Amino acid sequence: MTTGSVTEPTTSVERLRMLTPADLHDLCDAAEAAIIDGGGFGWLSPPPRQTLEAFWRGVLLIPERELFVSRLDGVIAGSCQIHRPPRNNEAQGFACSLTTSFVAPWARGHGLARRLVEIAEAYARDEGFRLLNLDVRETQRAAIRLYETLGFTRFGEHPHYAFVNDRYVTGYFYFKELAPLADGAGPA
Repeated sequence: MTTGSVTEPTTSVERLRMLTPADLHDLCDAAEAAIIDGGGFGWLSPPPRQTLEAFWRGVLLIPERELFVSRLDGVIAGSCQIHRPPRNNEAQGFACSLTTSFVAPWARGHGLARRLVEIAEAYARDEGFRLLNLDVRETQRAAIRLYETLGFTRFGEHPHYAFVNDRYVTGYFYFKELAPLADGAGPA
């Protein structure tokens, strides 16, 4: 009897600064799969391919956004973004947001979602942000478990956050302190 070894897939997460044609194709494929599965970061059904391509190209053009992607065996399988606040919002300049976070259904179970959040969080911390915000639909149970496991604190709910399948869906709002204030320091 021959015993074969099972090769584990190769996974990685990186900050993406430019999209090759292959990366754009993979990113659109992964996004479409996530949208169809119900985790479409706003979309309820996949938009036309040219709309998705324009969306992802546009993300890289916006100075206040950073795009992170996860790969499974070299193929983009998910992404998230860090959104910086606008420059004119000095009072909230200490906080950024984690948005458009997803992993395609075919790539789940390999720790990609956790690694995406951890890498994006480390980037935000390295950029000097003190707080990371995010929001998520109540239907995204796995994402909620992940965020809570990673130390995010739920601070609010919006009962009419989204409208899906002819009903309102509650949204949950979370934050995580990346650099707590020193003892005795407080808001001005």
